[in-house]
Amino acid sequence: MILKAFKEKSNRKYVNNLLTTRKSAVDNSAIKTVAVLLNAEEFHEFEVFRVYFKELGLNSPKHKIIAFTMDDKLEYNQWNAHFSPKDFGWNGKIKNVDLDTFINEPYDMLVCFFKNQVLQLNHITAASKANFKVGISNEDERLYDLIIDVDLKEINVFKQELKKYLNILKKI
Repeated sequence: MILKAFKEKSNRKYVNNLLTTRKSAVDNSAIKTVAVLLNAEEFHEFEVFRVYFKELGLNSPKHKIIAFTMDDKLEYNQWNAHFSPKDFGWNGKIKNVDLDTFINEPYDMLVCFFKNQVLQLNHITAASKANFKVGISNEDERLYDLIIDVDLKEINVFKQELKKYLNILKKI
């Protein structure tokens, strides 16, 4: 139990260091590849995003949707990938190869669709090499380049607002 608390503290420190040294490098290029990060305990209708990206004309085969679950025994085959707390080691070390690949892929946009602040989700968001990060939670504003503060149930409002801001920023 004590080791678990120390492990969590080491990972919090790692995430905080990532966020303090983060330099927003958003450029004016159009979005071609998108990644979505979900919390399976909060939202599990992943297909909404696939349909939405097609509506926006984003048809790249590199789109990726991953989900976080607290129960590492569950097997989700509807997501491209899933991860759990067991995939994280000490001091920000990632044990899952798929998750490490996801973090290091330079997506044009990362959509973080979760409200609850979970250390592992914040870790992935902070460590991601995505160019433009969009979130719906304003708990830690350092994580995102654009925050659209809506409830999880308001997915249609989120989609409308995201499209509006992407047009304003000339990303689509």
